[in-house]
Amino acid sequence: MNHLRSFSFLLATLFLLHGCGYLLQPDVQQGMANLEKGEYELDPRHTTVLFKVDHLGLSKFVGRFNRVDASLDFDPADPAAARLTAVIYTASIDVNDADFSATLAGRSWFNSERFPEARFVTRAVELVDGNRARFIGDLTMLGVTAPIALDVHFNGGADNMLTGRYTLGFSAAARFKRSQFGMDQYIPAVGDDVDVEVHAEFLRHE
Repeated sequence: MNHLRSFSFLLATLFLLHGCGYLLQPDVQQGMANLEKGEYELDPRHTTVLFKVDHLGLSKFVGRFNRVDASLDFDPADPAAARLTAVIYTASIDVNDADFSATLAGRSWFNSERFPEARFVTRAVELVDGNRARFIGDLTMLGVTAPIALDVHFNGGADNMLTGRYTLGFSAAARFKRSQFGMDQYIPAVGDDVDVEVHAEFLRHE
């Protein structure tokens, strides 16, 4: 009898948890025209910034930055006027090896002690379609500023029951040459082209 009660309790718990998933799922509105106007701040707990670079022509070396910050000013009535500012704290580089991560944060690569931030600031926005836009701006890294383009896909927006705030999500990608910023070690064995991949959620200021 006790086993039967335990099994019934387990089934009831699983049923309730399954139902909670549906209750928490927001009504996501897609398309830039359907998103809500506002000033947004990055939700760092739901943001990932990855980079990829060719290694010896054999594989892609992949790493991430664990500490980032960003703000977004967005108006669906004028999406071309959107403005994005993003900061990567380069000492937070993580390549799944503590010693090598420290080496990359050191003087020979990101020189994080002297240049703790890599910063992107939008100068213009080109609309591609109802969900996509190209954010053209300047990236400053290692004391050098150069233009890059960030291709953004707006995934949608919704009221987030977990935070109580309207949330906007997007993914983005960019490619640039690290040699533009004076980081030219071991080219071409370590590729010059760097691919950046971003998955982010932004919380609207109330």
